[in-house]
Amino acid sequence: MAAGAAIELDLLPDFQELPPFEESAPTFAENSAGKALHYSQFAKALVLADDSGLVVAALGGAPGVQSARYAGPHATDADRTRKLLKEMEGMQGDQRRARFVCVISLAREGRALAVISDFAEGLVGFEPQGKQGFGYDPIFFSPELGRTFAESSEDGKNHLSHRGKAFRKLLDFLERAKFL
Repeated sequence: MAAGAAIELDLLPDFQELPPFEESAPTFAENSAGKALHYSQFAKALVLADDSGLVVAALGGAPGVQSARYAGPHATDADRTRKLLKEMEGMQGDQRRARFVCVISLAREGRALAVISDFAEGLVGFEPQGKQGFGYDPIFFSPELGRTFAESSEDGKNHLSHRGKAFRKLLDFLERAKFL
């Protein structure tokens, strides 16, 4: 991407008044594409939507697409973290391997233009560490960083995070497709 190139992101006008999209698909890609296609019906501009979450193979992929709703619809980040740590009690080594996944979809006027994904590999820690970030960041240990995402600087996390990598791919796509 060209040095200094930037894009401006805005919420759709009157977003809170638009009919909501129900994230009920079994995959991040389907939820992401569904949101982008749904909301692109209400705008002439490019619309992007993402779906992301934490995948733990030893838990059959949970919390997965349910990451934000893992401990119930009104649970806090701390509630979700506690539930995950409880379910992983007694697990060691490779059983604690996890992956943050992000899928970004781009649409315009009801037509899908791109679906882009990336991930960050790590381990689920045994207790929360750090104060930065949100969600599962305090228990997601990145071997590359040598600490949890919540203990990392914003720049360090963004360089290795699932969202950071997926958004860099999106920017590259936008430039190559001449949207920028």
